[in-house]
This record gives sequence, structure tokens and C-alpha cells, in this order.
Amino acid sequence: MLWLTQDATLVCDHGGRVGIAPTQTLVRIKNRLALVNPNPQSRPISACPNANPVIGLRPCLTTLVVKQGYSTFVTIGGRAVCLDTVTGLTDGSPPGTVNYRVVDPGQRLVAAGS
Repeated sequence: MLWLTQDATLVCDHGGRVGIAPTQTLVRIKNRLALVNPNPQSRPISACPNANPVIGLRPCLTTLVVKQGYSTFVTIGGRAVCLDTVTGLTDGSPPGTVNYRVVDPGQRLVAAGS
């Protein structure tokens, strides 16, 4: 499984894009910061097309807690590295059913086991 970097692309089920902000500055891959726990969580989602106030559909605006995708073996500063298997729920509607996932890890060089 590939590590995620600040160039990773994460999207909601509707195609909205998750904003990424790395919090560690120690480890880089090709001069791009690696992502660690909790970087994918509580992040803004832009351009989610799932909006129809008339019928109560709310677009995805924020990522929630990661369900899976943190390495159990590799850490940076005590925080688990994010892998290309990261998934979790968003705050979009219907509640508790809309996921976010990785479509591009941002690099193809460094991998680790789960």
C-alpha cells in the first residue's frame, strides 16, 4: 500500500474533492510531505454536487473520522502514516452513508504494509 502525500487526491462518493493539509514536516517523498493521522479527518470538501434543498439533500462539506487506512507498523512522530486505503464517512446526506476515499496517493515510490 502506498503512502499518501500532500498531493494525494481524496474524493467523496459524489466526486467532491477533499482539501488536504499535512501536519508533520519531518518526512518527505520527492519533496512532498507525507500524511499522518489525523490529516484526512475534519477536512473541507469542495464541489460536491449532491445538493437539492427541496428534497433535503445536503452536499458533503467535511470528512469525518477515518474508518481504515492508517498503517499499524509505520509512524512519524508517533502518528500513523496514511495509506492509499484510507476511507471514512462524510457529513453529506443521507447521513452515515456517504464515504470518502483515495483516488491518487500523490506518489508511487514509497509503500508500507497495513
